[in-house]
Formats: sequence, C-alpha cells, structure tokens
Amino acid sequence: MDTLKQSFSAMSEMFYIKMDEFQQELQKNSSSKTTVTTSSIAADFGSFKTFIVATLNTLQHQLEFLKMEMDRQEMRNRRKMLLLHGIPEAKAENLIARVTTTFAEHLDLPNFSSSSIKASYRFGRSSSTKPRPIVVKFADVVVRNKVWFSKTKFKGTGFTQSEFLTKPRHNAFLEARKRFGITNCWTRDGFIYIIGLDGARHRVECIRELEAIPVESAAATAGSPVQSPGVASKSPETRLPVPRTARRMVKK
Repeated sequence: MDTLKQSFSAMSEMFYIKMDEFQQELQKNSSSKTTVTTSSIAADFGSFKTFIVATLNTLQHQLEFLKMEMDRQEMRNRRKMLLLHGIPEAKAENLIARVTTTFAEHLDLPNFSSSSIKASYRFGRSSSTKPRPIVVKFADVVVRNKVWFSKTKFKGTGFTQSEFLTKPRHNAFLEARKRFGITNCWTRDGFIYIIGLDGARHRVECIRELEAIPVESAAATAGSPVQSPGVASKSPETRLPVPRTARRMVKK
C-alpha cells in the first residue's frame, strides 16, 4: 500500500509539472507577437497526450497489482476452509455434527471429531434443485489437509469436496476447465494447476495468467492435428491392417 501511495504521489507531481509547463508555454505565446502555429500546438498536445496515456497505464498496473494482493490475502484467510457438496439441507440443522458424521463414515480419519471443526455454515442462496455447499473451517491446516487429500474416498457417495476459492480464482478455474478439459485442471492451496496441450504443467491465479497459456499446441500451429495431453497418437498407417499378401512366403 505504501508503494502504491508513493506511485500516486510521484505521478501527481509529474502531472502538475507538465500542466504548468504547458500553461506557461501558452501564456508566453499569447503575450508575444509571435503567431502560434498549429504544428507547435499539435506537438505540445502530442507530448502531453503521451504523458497522460503512460500515467493511466501505470495506474492500471498498480490497481491490478493491488487487486491481486487483496485476492491473495483473502485466500490466505481461507487456507483452513473447504467446501463440502451434496449434504441435503434440513431445518434447524446442526452442521458441525452432520459434517463430522459424514467425514467419520466415509473418510479414514479415526481421530477426527467435532473439535476439529472451528465453524461451519451454508454458502450461497438457497435453491430447490440442489443443496447449498457447506463451508467447513477447520481448527488447523493439518486437519484440513488430511480431509482434503482423502477426497477420493467420497467416490460413489454423492458427496464431493472443493477448495473455497475467491470469485476471481473460481472464474479462472471454470474457464481453464472449458479450455483444457476437466481432467487436466485441478486446484491445490488456492492455486490452479493446468496441463497444457504441450503436456507442460502451469500454475495460475487469475484469468490474465490463464490467457498466457497457449490454447493450440505446436503441432497444430504447424498444421498437424491437435490431440489431448496423455492421448497416444495413431497415424492412419498404424490403424490399417497389414495385407495378408505381405506376410505370405513366396515358394519357388
């Protein structure tokens, strides 16, 4: 924040200096008998316009930096949280007890109890089609990670877990899954991991970083067909059966 204030102060000072120089030049030309040409005014205006555009770009970069830092701080505040999906809603429900029972029945966590949960509440607007997810805030990060890495044991139960991402990260995660496929995208500790079309792993935090990942592989750029990561290529020759005449021995 102090760096941002210093940048604003420096840019404001430069702005007023440029304004004073431009105003003094206009007063000098108006008081003298020299006729101010259109070209000289255009040159001064062009210089001033360049300064304004550079200032606005600097402000935009500073605001993006501040926005990213606030998002990171929010994710640090959520480092002990997870979202639990699929628990039916009920009136006057004891969420901590229901969450504890769900974890005890389906996850291999013998020492897990209600004391492991610091708080729990429903997230979002109520809907008649599906239950709202439950925000679970754990007592410490160690317990949270044990629950998180046991999420595969929920398979077939109708319950799922996800990280409690901020809205910008959630939107970036959804967009990444659209571009690269569900199986090639996952989250961990608030970061979004992506397996690109080139097979490389990328870690992003926002849409801007996601835009930097190529959506076409080098083979597609060269004119070859695009294939998903991890899928072995099969040329037409490998799919065609070998003619029997090629295997037949020639007898003399």
